[in-house]
Amino acid sequence: MTLGHKLAAACAISLVIAVTMPPASAQDWPTRPVTMVVPFPPGGGTDVLGRIVAQRLSETLGQRVIVENVGGAGGMIGSARVAHAPPDGYQFVVGSRADAINQTLYKHPLYNFKEDLAPVILIADQPMILIARKGLPVDGLQDFIGYVKKNQATMRSGSAGIGSTGYVDCALFNQAIGVKVQDIPYRGGGPALVDLIGQQFDYFCTLSPTAVPPVKAGLVKAIAMLSRKRLPSLPDVRTAFEQGMNFEASTWFGFFLPMATPAAIIKKLHDATAAAINTPAVQARLAETGTFVVPPEHQSTEYLQSIIGPEIEKNGAPLKAAGMSIE
Repeated sequence: MTLGHKLAAACAISLVIAVTMPPASAQDWPTRPVTMVVPFPPGGGTDVLGRIVAQRLSETLGQRVIVENVGGAGGMIGSARVAHAPPDGYQFVVGSRADAINQTLYKHPLYNFKEDLAPVILIADQPMILIARKGLPVDGLQDFIGYVKKNQATMRSGSAGIGSTGYVDCALFNQAIGVKVQDIPYRGGGPALVDLIGQQFDYFCTLSPTAVPPVKAGLVKAIAMLSRKRLPSLPDVRTAFEQGMNFEASTWFGFFLPMATPAAIIKKLHDATAAAINTPAVQARLAETGTFVVPPEHQSTEYLQSIIGPEIEKNGAPLKAAGMSIE
């Protein structure tokens, strides 16, 4: 073999190795702290979940996980930031049902949920709770419905922002009971809760971690759990089903990376997250907030991938039927 042939063969072998081996960054990842983008302000259900998991994830990943709140547009601003970030694994987002909602609710969403974000792992589910200001003169769901029907012209609801799951679920709840109430959109569940405690508006559909502490403290009035079962952390709060209304609402959460992220990084983040959420201490802390870790059979990357399309369709159907749309 001539020298030229040897050089050509060596180059060909090098090219094959370069193509088949993952880049060094993927092999070594993470070599520095990573950022978990929470697409809502501090204090809401998404933020509570993210911070509990981040603490343990820092240990299982071997690098610090920095939580950064990037709120706005019902979670769309934060998710869009990660969707368009460098696919190097150093930014991931706490995605949720809100991302599925935004694909239909907004006429021009800032990202394509199915094409711009790479699923990593489904981590948890949080039921919705209907809570009201402490001074609202009602006792239970049926009493609440009757009161809202009589006073809807002067009542106001709050939400974690237009496009948030609570915004959509409260709008669908209002439609189900036949009322029209002005909504005050906040930049997240935390800021909305502060004003509900201050009795600046009348009621709020919010995720369980946002509601559990103020309900326990007697700062707000719990009207109904919007789930099939009562929360262990709020055993005295009856479900809507127990109070004669067939209405259910909850939100799932998962981690997502930019779509072009190497498979090796996706797997490392998946495995570290699975180890974190299956830690008994983490599950106990989440349960106290009304958050439920998904079972192991739903923790694969493939499972999360399989539900994205159906979730967009399922959440889009009632929005289209209700004529809900935002520019």
